[in-house]
Amino acid sequence: MANDLAKRFPADTLVQFNYLPTIHARLAINRTDPSKAIRDLQAASPYELGTTAVHFNFLGLYPVYVRGEAYVAAHQGKEAAAEFQRILDHRGVVANEPIGALAGLGLARAYAMQGDAAKARAAYQDFLTLWKDADLDIPILKQAKAEYAKLQ
Repeated sequence: MANDLAKRFPADTLVQFNYLPTIHARLAINRTDPSKAIRDLQAASPYELGTTAVHFNFLGLYPVYVRGEAYVAAHQGKEAAAEFQRILDHRGVVANEPIGALAGLGLARAYAMQGDAAKARAAYQDFLTLWKDADLDIPILKQAKAEYAKLQ
């Protein structure tokens, strides 16, 4: 799919500097190569907060989210926390995209990875408050509740 996108849209900035680096990075994470994922996402950095006059780029912060995931996979909690916080600091860019909510969980996990239980608890509480009316059997919610319980 990525190769097809690259061939069909060689001059499309969003494809070349957002979608493709994010796809390649996600694949690298799946292959347990977070350092490659971080390198792949360097191309997206200058464009992450950008939008176009034609349409709003809701996917602008997906590279940031995947970079945060890569840092978590690389056990670099401080760097992961910074990426997830960038998303939380720019909620308007992500609008109602799932990463807007999931960044809070990523931040909680990054703080827990750093051993900062107080910040991790606060971030988990923020995430769980946001999801307070969600269906209780959603896997990510169940997982977040279990992780939060371990911090108590």
